[in-house]
Amino acid sequence: MQALTEKVFKLNPPGGVFDGTVVINLFPGATQGARKLFVNRALSHNEIVRLKSGVYCLSPDLRRTHPHPFVVAALLLSPSHVSLESALSYHGLIPEAVFQVASVTAHRSRIFTTPMGRFEFHRVPCDEPRAGVRAEKLDADAWAFVASPLRAIADLVYLRKSIFWNRNGLRFLTDSMRIDETDLRDLSFAGFDEIWRSFRNRRTRDYLTGLRKELKP
Repeated sequence: MQALTEKVFKLNPPGGVFDGTVVINLFPGATQGARKLFVNRALSHNEIVRLKSGVYCLSPDLRRTHPHPFVVAALLLSPSHVSLESALSYHGLIPEAVFQVASVTAHRSRIFTTPMGRFEFHRVPCDEPRAGVRAEKLDADAWAFVASPLRAIADLVYLRKSIFWNRNGLRFLTDSMRIDETDLRDLSFAGFDEIWRSFRNRRTRDYLTGLRKELKP
């Protein structure tokens, strides 16, 4: 086992996923060139897998736990939070499993196709990017920022430029997104004001306002 692999294995990061900062901490006295050599040796022996530059994972036979895709997404691009269909599926609001992770970021939109799957990051500008977002415990040692259902809906509406409350109303959620209306009636509006204020986009604000009037008259 290569020196880097051995140290990461003992460290036992959740899912075996780690980044360049971990490599620096594991070899604090090494030069940048030496650390790069440690990484390349582990890669060449197929003991670690590169997800993107600076983000790695132990090979499957060396992992003690399976990497949660939300944790991988957080390492691929930060700051970001899991949202859109991925968050709605996580909260049990859409019926089908989502086989790629969709996240929102204040940075430019990016797509990463990795050995762990496809990860999409969509730019949604907000005055308060964490409005309606909270850290969710996914596994024993794994956490990730995930949008609340209301924030996920707001992110969706912002990105779907053709969606207007006056034109589409609740049908966008019940027909297009296939969310059960009963579940929508139980939707929590905690944090509504913070989410509403964070979006500068009037169309998104109007949709949120119409949604609250419809569901919480």
